[in-house]
Amino acid sequence: MSALTGVLYAALVAYLGGWYTGRWSGNFALLLFILTAVTLLYWLAERYYFAPARRAAAEALVANDAKRREQLAAQGIARVDGDIEPARQQILQQPWWLDWTAGLFPVILAVFLLRSFLFEPFKIPSGSMVPTLLVGDLILVNKFHYGIRLPVLNKKIIANNDVKRGDVMVFRYPEDPSTDFIKRVAGIPGDEISYVNQKLYVNGQAVPVQSQGNFYDEDGRVYRQRFLEKLGEKEHQILVQPDAQRFFRADRADGPFPFHENCRYTLEGVTCKVPAGHYFMLGDNRDNSRDSRFWGFVPDENIVGRAFLVWMNFGNLKRVGTFFD
Repeated sequence: MSALTGVLYAALVAYLGGWYTGRWSGNFALLLFILTAVTLLYWLAERYYFAPARRAAAEALVANDAKRREQLAAQGIARVDGDIEPARQQILQQPWWLDWTAGLFPVILAVFLLRSFLFEPFKIPSGSMVPTLLVGDLILVNKFHYGIRLPVLNKKIIANNDVKRGDVMVFRYPEDPSTDFIKRVAGIPGDEISYVNQKLYVNGQAVPVQSQGNFYDEDGRVYRQRFLEKLGEKEHQILVQPDAQRFFRADRADGPFPFHENCRYTLEGVTCKVPAGHYFMLGDNRDNSRDSRFWGFVPDENIVGRAFLVWMNFGNLKRVGTFFD
């Protein structure tokens, strides 16, 4: 078993190494599920086979020692040298390959349950959601807000809150489901969304905005106009760059996106009818975000959860504890 465990750890290191160096894409949810299953098998084997076997061997050692002492006592030898306690403790000691598998099962199980059904951490890698989220923000995502989903399969089994316009949502990127994206929900099923001349319209009505002055976008190293936008029930800030290009086109690498016929592209912008079970996503940094204007709609089965809290930013500690919607 020690050799098998060594092989499993070698495979894990090779997988993580290839993932880190970019040789292949990793699936952390699947990896965590496999680790939970494997360590569970070791934990069960330890509880019902290996640990009882060690205890039986230790008891046999004690019984043999007692029998030997009785035999010597019968021969008139009352004082017997030798303490078997160190040997007994060595027999009872868990070997390394069980300590690093069965011993880790409770921890891995707790992480698996917490990440799968409650909260999951993410790091913001780009400036598409500035000024709401900055590069380097470490955020928490509520995994049960939109319903309980099976790990790995991501199939909803218990419904909860509906997706609302204005929610900041993490989802699996439609072009590459192994990658998680974060954007703001602009359109829900049945909505007609237009982004024309840098203005957002929902079902023919312009989304209210108020000018908030300029904002220095450190990611793009430019000043952009900042606005307070009310999309849905709550307000949030967005950035707009007046001199940015206003022409959008579908540019998915894998060809036309599903329901592409629901969208009309013009020199002024794009208008899309959101199909059932799908959502239209936009970045708050409107001219520095590759979102539904380019790659289409997000299906419901791609939803990961609703982002709500910045729990750490090592480059800007003032961001810690920032709640957002």
